[in-house]
Amino acid sequence: MFVAPLLLLLFGPFAPSSGAQLPNEGQAKDPPIATNGQPFPWDRMRLPKTVSPIHYDLIIHPNLTTFDFTGVARIELDVHEDTSVIVLHAKQMQISNVLLLAPEGVRPLRVLEYPRFHQLALLSDSVLTKGRKYEVQLGFAANLSDSYHGFYKSSYRTSAGEVRFMASTQFEATFARGAFPCFDEPAFKANFTIRITREPRHIAISNMPKVKTVALPGGLLEDHFDTTVKMSTYLVAYIVSDFLSVSKTTQHGVKISIYAVPEKIDQTAFALDAAVKLLDFYDDYFDIPYPLPKQDLAAIPDFQSGAMENWGLTTYRETGLLFDADRSSASDKLGITKVIAHELAHQWFGNLVTMEWWNDLWLNEGFAKFMEYISLDITYPELHVDDFFLGKCFEAMEVDSLSSSHPVSTPVENPMQIQEMFDDVSYDKGACILNMLRDFLTPEAFEIGIIQYLKRYSYQNTVNSHLWESLTNICDSDDLDEGRMKHKEFCSKRNVPSGASKWYSDDELDVRAIMDTWTLQEGFPLVTVEVRGREVRLSQERYLKTDDPSLTEGFLWQIPLTYMTSASSTIHRFLLKTKTDVLYLPEEVDWVKFNVDMSGYYMVHYAGNGWNSIIRLLQHNHMALTSNDRASLIHNVFQLVSIGKVRLDTALELSLYLSRETEIMAVTQGFGELVPLYKLMEKRDMPALENQMKGYIVDLFRGLIDRQEWSDSGSVSERVLRSYLLLFACVRNYTPCVTKATQLFNQWKASDGKISLPVDITMAVFVIGARTPEGWNFLFEKYRNAMQMSVKSRMKTAMTVTPLQDKLKWMMEQSLRGDVMKTQDLPDVVVSVSKNPHGFKLAWDFLRANWHTLIKKFDLGSSTISYMVTGVTNQYSTRETLNEVRSFFGSLTEETGSEMRCIQQTYETIEDNIRWMDTNLPLLRAWLDKHGHKGPHEDL
Repeated sequence: MFVAPLLLLLFGPFAPSSGAQLPNEGQAKDPPIATNGQPFPWDRMRLPKTVSPIHYDLIIHPNLTTFDFTGVARIELDVHEDTSVIVLHAKQMQISNVLLLAPEGVRPLRVLEYPRFHQLALLSDSVLTKGRKYEVQLGFAANLSDSYHGFYKSSYRTSAGEVRFMASTQFEATFARGAFPCFDEPAFKANFTIRITREPRHIAISNMPKVKTVALPGGLLEDHFDTTVKMSTYLVAYIVSDFLSVSKTTQHGVKISIYAVPEKIDQTAFALDAAVKLLDFYDDYFDIPYPLPKQDLAAIPDFQSGAMENWGLTTYRETGLLFDADRSSASDKLGITKVIAHELAHQWFGNLVTMEWWNDLWLNEGFAKFMEYISLDITYPELHVDDFFLGKCFEAMEVDSLSSSHPVSTPVENPMQIQEMFDDVSYDKGACILNMLRDFLTPEAFEIGIIQYLKRYSYQNTVNSHLWESLTNICDSDDLDEGRMKHKEFCSKRNVPSGASKWYSDDELDVRAIMDTWTLQEGFPLVTVEVRGREVRLSQERYLKTDDPSLTEGFLWQIPLTYMTSASSTIHRFLLKTKTDVLYLPEEVDWVKFNVDMSGYYMVHYAGNGWNSIIRLLQHNHMALTSNDRASLIHNVFQLVSIGKVRLDTALELSLYLSRETEIMAVTQGFGELVPLYKLMEKRDMPALENQMKGYIVDLFRGLIDRQEWSDSGSVSERVLRSYLLLFACVRNYTPCVTKATQLFNQWKASDGKISLPVDITMAVFVIGARTPEGWNFLFEKYRNAMQMSVKSRMKTAMTVTPLQDKLKWMMEQSLRGDVMKTQDLPDVVVSVSKNPHGFKLAWDFLRANWHTLIKKFDLGSSTISYMVTGVTNQYSTRETLNEVRSFFGSLTEETGSEMRCIQQTYETIEDNIRWMDTNLPLLRAWLDKHGHKGPHEDL
């Protein structure tokens, strides 16, 4: 699954290993009682392993008039232990006509229901014998869900104003059980044969191609789909709609189709070409043919996450798939290709080889996120995806620096805890530690290892250690294919079986021992470097934003250190396995930079005179370091202020070099560290200092802003940077920007929106236009009628930046209703309003007032709820607001979310903000006074 990227706003010790159960968590506290008052025969959340499904025959009939569905499930079972009870999942559905189809004949089964664990128990009068196969048949009926998961209803409005309905599925993580009775855990893999009943005006699509359509009495049709490969329940998918499609065939003979609502089918060409190119790339890279005859990509009008990797039928938000060559921006193109690359990578990582249980979700999501960058670097070099990877590691560190973080692989049991795994730690930290491992082993060795892993465990389930074994001793394997000549050559060239010889002699290489330190404990290391002549003293500790030093004790990582010096651009390598160590340089140097290109998931503190020598380097010759190195230095120095390792004025002195910076990663990281400082002040009512800080940032980037053309020229990175800079300048009331944007908005409005604005500058123009009631209303009318998804998205964001509070409130209310503005967009609207200085109180009030509706619609523990909770509160910086936040979340029950991790993250973040402000405001004021920043005359 692809979790929609959070809006880039300018305002803006070891755990038990895989499959481990939490103590008491997965067990009923009291003996479970079924709905009919009888004892329920199973007391655990995880299903028993006495039986397992081999094959499901599903007949499903959704009614798009009454918004409900009926069906029959026939499940073939393997019996592993003698039993008279079959326990499986079903959630909020009526179950009827339950039969056992045994060799001795057909007989009814008694049914008990235990809704707390979403379980059914089917009781047989006779024993089901070990080693034999049986079939059970269940009738079921339920309403189409009003949420975004299970089998749910979706709608869209045509340009003529007609509302049309459709039904679609989203089963990851635990929602297949809401659509049909099943063994809804990833390790219960089976084959599925699906039949869908529909009206002639609709089409049905599913994981596999349609084999035939049969006419039924009453004018209905039944589509029969081919049997799937062996797969987990969460990957089953089917859609009933009036979509149209376009198709092409890959070089490997796979039919690719894009499905969308009829009026948007002309926005599918880019995604179709991208999907063909990327599926061919993965087919070759993994050296395993894509096993299905087709791959459909469907743009769903109502969709909660970014996309979903259902095998053979991937589903997307419309903004994640639809592209208009004339109206979509460079960042839209980047976003769409990344989402498609992510979902298609899952067809191997996740679908073909699946984690045993959700505690190792990162094996799916970390890999898919990582493969976005590997695949696009080769297939779309013009997108320069490397410019954006570092940002993912910084985002992961943001949550991983809190004591409420969790290990990449962490025990989970209930659906809420499973949902919470879909976070920045599983996706982004997962990808960053894989990137570090690839750099450590060499790309060639890493590629051989992961191909070996995929081939060895195809159609199976895995745990962490299976991956580490495949990446150790890669050249000893029987799985090395004769056809992979470059791999055979790679192995024959080396005297050691692994690419890590450049770090350590081979007999000491233990990938599992290294990687367990990164996946089984939370957080990440801070490496302190102190240079004394030729001697480099190293030490490691956990980086943690806390005022309780005891929380950082007991952590130790095996860290693949890289470094370069003023004397040599060669990348030197050293595996730090102990708390402290010493390195010796061949000669004395002016400066040393550790974590080259930030390929390692750790921060670096340069003790003694180290930071001063780096500041001198950046001020005199910043190009001696790569842009990733510069971005990592900006990030590290400001983050070290938060834990008292570096003084704020040191970090600000380093930031001065940014007036000469032009590369996107370093510039955006500069903004990312500086802008939040005035955002914290906005919540404290201190306009003088706030305006000084804003003035400093505008002055710092003035030269770069002035050099931006108001056009769509340049590379993708240059274009994304232009959009970013001009939007910032306009929001900050930089006069040349406001003048130009006002002029362009007025021209656009005078033409009734018909003149074509350069795409990259539209956000800046729309934001200025939305400041007046007339401009806002005009923008809203254009939003309401627009068919281009990326244009609608930019208009929606611009409307949330207005100072008009009545409009902000109205937008949130309308998004919740879902008539004019889609409810799927509500989280972005609420978080964007919360970043607006005129809206942060409104967003918090809205979140509180509508909490129960939101958790029902978006689901407890989901990344969407977490995004809203942290997004709305993470810039609060006073005790008063902290108490208000604690009071609200403290009033919740477990059923309404009191146990969610994001609430603890929120408390910690606000505490950290308060601590930062109390410590650093006097220093900030003194530094800005010294540098002559009195603040701009005009401001929002």
